[in-house]
Amino acid sequence: MSSITDPNMSIRFTSAMEEIHNKQLKTYGEIIDATTELCQSHRQFVKSAHDTCIRKCKDAEILFDTIQAFKKDLEQKNASLKTKQHAISEMVSEIRQKEMQKDDIIQKIEKLKEELAKRKELIESQNKANKARLRNLQKSRVVFQDHLGMEIRTIFGKTQLVKGEKVQFVFRNIKPSDPDSAYVVTMGIKEDRSYQIVSSDPVLECLPVLESRLQETNNLAAFLANVRKEFISKARC
Repeated sequence: MSSITDPNMSIRFTSAMEEIHNKQLKTYGEIIDATTELCQSHRQFVKSAHDTCIRKCKDAEILFDTIQAFKKDLEQKNASLKTKQHAISEMVSEIRQKEMQKDDIIQKIEKLKEELAKRKELIESQNKANKARLRNLQKSRVVFQDHLGMEIRTIFGKTQLVKGEKVQFVFRNIKPSDPDSAYVVTMGIKEDRSYQIVSSDPVLECLPVLESRLQETNNLAAFLANVRKEFISKARC
């Protein structure tokens, strides 16, 4: 073993210590460099993570705003849809009511057509009856006017009693002492197309009986003949 008193020993020890110290310094430097690198890397990571978080937060805010906008738009569309559905419901109800009114109008039109057809038949029947009465009047006119001096007049009454068109039968040659003296019976036609005796001048008490017989027989010529007989009888009294 070398002696510690060997002068080279101190030099070797010093050299070994410097070498160890240099190695430690180198190791310490490497540790510092690694630590610095790690710190820088950590700072970059933290900064990147921070930037990422900020970006994500902004994206999240944008997404939240977008969702809120979509939600609001959806609510508005739902409200609009409800309004449109309500309008459609009212329109459908109105269409149904109009369909019901249409059916009701069609039924009324059909009833009116039936009533019109019945009225047409009634008018045709009344026209036939009027034509028959006119023929009777014409026949009576020929018989009474030409042979018995009877005059037929058409009048329009001004009072409630004889309102509307009436016919007057004026008889002459009743009283031998006064052949031009006029004996008058006034008659018309009721709504049911039957004869109506309005008055007579002079008044004949039996006129209601003669009118009733006229309604039964519808024989105007016989009625006028009987009226003439009654006027002759009354003139002789």
